[in-house]
Formats: sequence, C-alpha cells, structure tokens
Amino acid sequence: MSSEAAGAPIRAGFIGAGFMAEVHSRAVRAARGLPYGIASSTAEGAARAADRLGIVRSYETAEQLIADPDIDVIHVCTPNTSHAGYASAAIAAGKNVVCEKPLATSVPDAERLVAEASVAGVTATVPFVYRFHPMVREARARVAAGELGRLLTIDGSYLQDWLLLEDDDNWRVRAESGGPSRAFADIGSHLCDLVEFVTGDRIRRLTATTRTFFPARSTSTAITTEDAVAVVVETRGGALGTLLVSQVAPGRKNRLAIEIAGTNESIGFDQEQPESLWLGHRVGSQLVMRDGATLSPDAARLSVLPAGHPLGYQDAFTAFVADSYAAIAGGVPDGLPRFEDGARAARITEAVLRSADEGRWIDLEEESAR
Repeated sequence: MSSEAAGAPIRAGFIGAGFMAEVHSRAVRAARGLPYGIASSTAEGAARAADRLGIVRSYETAEQLIADPDIDVIHVCTPNTSHAGYASAAIAAGKNVVCEKPLATSVPDAERLVAEASVAGVTATVPFVYRFHPMVREARARVAAGELGRLLTIDGSYLQDWLLLEDDDNWRVRAESGGPSRAFADIGSHLCDLVEFVTGDRIRRLTATTRTFFPARSTSTAITTEDAVAVVVETRGGALGTLLVSQVAPGRKNRLAIEIAGTNESIGFDQEQPESLWLGHRVGSQLVMRDGATLSPDAARLSVLPAGHPLGYQDAFTAFVADSYAAIAGGVPDGLPRFEDGARAARITEAVLRSADEGRWIDLEEESAR
C-alpha cells in the first residue's frame, strides 16, 4: 500500500544523484515528504548519494526503484535525454512524477508523456520553480487585475557565466546527453514560462538567432548546442518582446529578469533580487517589497517568512514540491506547472531552433495545428 493512501508522508524516489537531486531532496524534506530511495548510474554512486543526502535506501538500478511499491512519487533528475524514458516508465508503474526540465528533448516525446500521465491519472509536474517566488505571484496578480493596462512590450533575459571559458565543460554541452538545445532548453524555457505565467498571454510567433561561441571545450568536441540565443516574440495579445539567453555572460550567475510595460505602468522582477518588484510610472517609480500583509492572496500564501527575512531559490523549490504533493493528495494548487507546461516549453524550444536554422519567423499556433 502506498504511503499516501495510508496517510503517512509521501515517499519520494530520486533517479540521479547530482546537484538537482540535492535540491529536490531538500525540498521534499521541507515539504514534509520522506526522501525514501535513490538510484544513480551505478549502485556505488547511489549508495554514496543516499548517505550524503540522508535518503533511507539506495537501489542498484532505476528500474528497481521505479518498481518499489513503497514509493509514491519519482523525481527524475538525470541528464536531459533520459528524462522521457524514466518518466514514461514511472507513469507505467503508476507513480506520480516530478521530472526535471526539459520534460523531453523532442515535442512528440513531450506530448506522449502528457497523454500517458492523463490516461494513468497520476500527478505529473515540471519544476518551473521561479513561479513560486512570492513577488512573481504578486506581479501576476497585478497584471491580471489590469493595473498595467494594455500590455505593450516585454524585455526578458536569463544570463549565466558558468560556461564562459573555453575549458568550462559539462555533459549539457553534448547533444547526446543534453539534447539538441542547451542554453534555451535549460534556462530559456524558464524565461518563456515566466513571461507567459506573469502576463497570462501566450507567445504566438517568434524569430531567433543562436550562437555557439565555443565549438570545442576541454573534453567536448564538435559541439552543436548553443551558448546564447536572441529571440523576438509577439504574443497573442499583441505585445512585442525581446528575450536574451546566455550562459557566457561574465558576472551573471543566475540572473533571470523580466520587465513588462503597459499603457499604465511597467513592472519588473529580478530573480537575483527576489524580495522586490519594480513599478515604473510616467512620473516616478517605486519598489514594492515583499510583505505578506500587503500582498495578493496567492503571493501572501507563498510568503512563508516575515518581511525582512529573505526567501530564495530553495524556498521557491520547496513551495513547488509542496504544491506537487498537495496535488498528489487530491488538491488543485493554483499555478502548479504540469507536464502540459513542459510540453509547451518543448514546442517553444523546437520553434527557436527551427527559426534559427531556417532564418524565418515561426508561428507557434500554426505549428501546433499540424
């Protein structure tokens, strides 16, 4: 019998033992779940990870973990090209799934996972966790209330520098493990999700340019995945936007920022400064600081510490896992990113790559209708 049915803490299994497994396991524990099992590429690596992360047990293979009836939810934290296979196997075993993004490295695989999760009736989510910063929810509420007026322009960027040097290397740069897109699939997907989540408007069409500045790195050669992407977008509502994504921006560690301009005011959020929103007016501008007593209800719900006690990335991740587990228990949390959102990101990523390759605008709605 599953622990969720018995009223005990939800038991989580993790496939993968790297940085993201650490983040997931901390979030599970903080969300009152039980980090129960872990599998990695080797039995020895899984055993070391279980000891390091305080997980109850390790498994020799991912297949053994997925088959364990004591596990309620599988967290897929492996290299990108393996996500779809593990998520599909977990769904087939009747497990709930939290799958790292990209959900899949192709649109057909992503759409297949959406269908499989729906048929199986399991909860299946993707950690677009920047949705869970309280001030992101506050921005979303203000846009929905019409405070910005008609949306005119969107300026967004996601900048990092961890691959700035030619000898910086990682499995993500290789298409066989990371997939055909790197910078955009990895972090540009977060940027597009945040833009669409905050505005409530969908990107209708786009044109993109990609650059691979380093075709070879310390252990990787013939690299085809991109270091940076520039995208121009138009939304269904008629807003025009520019998006810049780079993993070679000196000094930028994890700067995800959006600024939305409307006919009444502008609003800006910077993930590296997540305790505030910038509001721009024709006359005068202001900062709105996180204070649960003054925020919209959804933002206040996520404001779990008093004002002046900063909340950050791990707190947002914990809120995402807590809402995923609430959904497993039968709840319907607002704004929870599900496999449908992962498939949306896959479609946008594919459109970006096609636009860059073919040198033309791509209409996402025409592509979806095919």
